[in-house]
This record gives sequence, structure tokens and C-alpha cells, in this order.
Amino acid sequence: MTWQSSHFLHLYISSDYYWFVFFATLCSYNFHWYLTPHSDQTAERTRWSLQHKNAHLIFYFIGVIGSVIFFYKLRMHWFALFIAVVLTFLYSAPKIPLPFFRFLKQVAVGKTIFLAMVWVYVTAVLPVYLAGIEHFDDQRKWFAASRFFLVYAICILFDFRDRFDDKQDGIRTIVNYFDEPAVNRLFQFSVVAFIFFTLGLYFSGATLLQVIILLVPGILLMALYPKAKQSRSDYLYYVVLDGLMALSAMIMAIGTI
Repeated sequence: MTWQSSHFLHLYISSDYYWFVFFATLCSYNFHWYLTPHSDQTAERTRWSLQHKNAHLIFYFIGVIGSVIFFYKLRMHWFALFIAVVLTFLYSAPKIPLPFFRFLKQVAVGKTIFLAMVWVYVTAVLPVYLAGIEHFDDQRKWFAASRFFLVYAICILFDFRDRFDDKQDGIRTIVNYFDEPAVNRLFQFSVVAFIFFTLGLYFSGATLLQVIILLVPGILLMALYPKAKQSRSDYLYYVVLDGLMALSAMIMAIGTI
């Protein structure tokens, strides 16, 4: 997704940033899952995590070491990177079993909005900054907005799947406050916004083929939505739905479009 931003927006960023994103993702992902209490032990993914706690810990430390190394290499941009680190940490912080962090569960209502913003900041905003561009033109703004609403629509499905687990863990989410028809409307709004901003890219310099490629994940997401609401399949969520976030990037990479 980071490569897609640099390619689509014609940016040049150091390969050190790609490595930083890789190790930081490895670190935050394993930190999050190591702390997850796993109230649902029927899912295959959950059972694996329970049986391989040490693996999460090992990958977490590998991620920490790699992140520190490439953070140092990119130290001239330390403040922008530090914001990403703090925001990523705050997403998982409510799972830390300490009184102050447990308090964050009560104020984490917009955690999926927060998560989508972190994704966009790391993959679509920071690459522009690291390329030495301080001005966000219309194309960069529309692209970031398009990415945000796609990721958020996917996050809504994850929240809907986890709504009962989140309640048991004391984590408040927007989905937990809404009934199912309201969740449907929230999802529909996010998808419509995604389509609107993606189509807007055509009027800010993108080719029709690029716009169509960017729209493909949203179209597939709409088709999968009814099934995903009824399913808890790890493969559907962690391979297919998560994969949709990077699908257009993979298509562009294959065709170098």
C-alpha cells in the first residue's frame, strides 16, 4: 500500500521507509495479538495465538529491533515517524493490563476510525512528506480520502464480527452502539464516500484505468458484505478482506499502471 502511494502519486521515497513500515507492522501486529484476551476460542486464528504466545513475543522483538534501526536511518523525519508510532501504540494500549490503559477502553469508541486514520497516515500521507512535498494537491487529498473510506468500510466488518467479544472485554465501539440496520447504513456511507473520492481522482489527473483498478476492492467488498456479516472465517477476514486493502496495489504492481 505504501508502494502504491509512491507509484500512483509519483513520489520518490527511501527504501528505508518501506523497511520501517514492514518492521513496525510486524511489531504492532504481534504486540496487539499477544495482549488480546481471546474470549472467542473457537476461531482457528485464536487457537493458534493461544498456542503460540512465544511466537508473538519473538516476532514482536524482531519488529522492535528492525523498527529502531530504520527509525534511526530516517531520523531526520523523526517527528512525523514518532506520531505514527504513538498512534499505533494507542490503538493497542487499551489491552495492556494496567489501570491507566484499561481506562482507555472507555474512550475507545472510535477505535476503527482511529485505526483507518493510522493506516492512511502511514501509507498515503507520510510517503508524501518523506518525498519532500509539503503541499497536498487535490489528487493527493482525494487519494488519501479514498484509501481512508475503503479501509474504514473493511474495519466496520471486523467490528461487527467482534462486537460481542468487545463487549465482554469492556471495549466500546461505534458498532456496539448501533443496531444492525444502522451498521448497514454506516457501511453504505463509507462505501459511497470511497466511490465518490475515487471517481474524483479522474478529475485530478488519474487515468480511467487507474480509477477502475482502485474501485475494484470496493466493488468486491460490497459483494462480500452480506456473507462476511454471517461468517467468522479467519480466511475470509484475514486473507480476503484484509487482502482487499492491498488488492489494487497488487494489480498496479503486476501491470505497472
